[in-house]
Amino acid sequence: MNKPKIVRPEVSQPAHALWFDRKKYVTINFAVQKPTDVQVDIQPDKMILCCKNDTDDVFYNELHFYDKVQIYDSRERVHERTINVLLRKIKPDVAWPRLQKDPAKPSWISVDFDNWRDWEHEENEGKAEYDQYVDMIQEMTSDNKGAIPDMGDLSDSD
Repeated sequence: MNKPKIVRPEVSQPAHALWFDRKKYVTINFAVQKPTDVQVDIQPDKMILCCKNDTDDVFYNELHFYDKVQIYDSRERVHERTINVLLRKIKPDVAWPRLQKDPAKPSWISVDFDNWRDWEHEENEGKAEYDQYVDMIQEMTSDNKGAIPDMGDLSDSD
């Protein structure tokens, strides 16, 4: 399953990319209007994207990942206005502080804060809320409810 090597075009620009991190995956969404001739090469330590938009502008992105990814469980999907890339991490449950290995952030990469979650501390925070909920339910169902109310004033007679 050898893919042809993607060669950087002489005239190109990078597509704007929004990314976010999850426990097992990293998602990157490249903003390209009506992408055509889409080529994506996902390698364990980097990916290359090359495509054109509806006005024949050429886009080329090369990313060297912060950490390694599983290439056979990573996918890309082309949509009307975006190219979505889902990368499976080799090391799940390890947060990526940045998308690329290089700490310098290119201007075309942004964090997708709408989809970002601080999942590293989710389990602990959720456990505290769960414990509080369980305590409340146990308190409501315990035997110290008091006396049964007198409902003698309720009758069916008119």
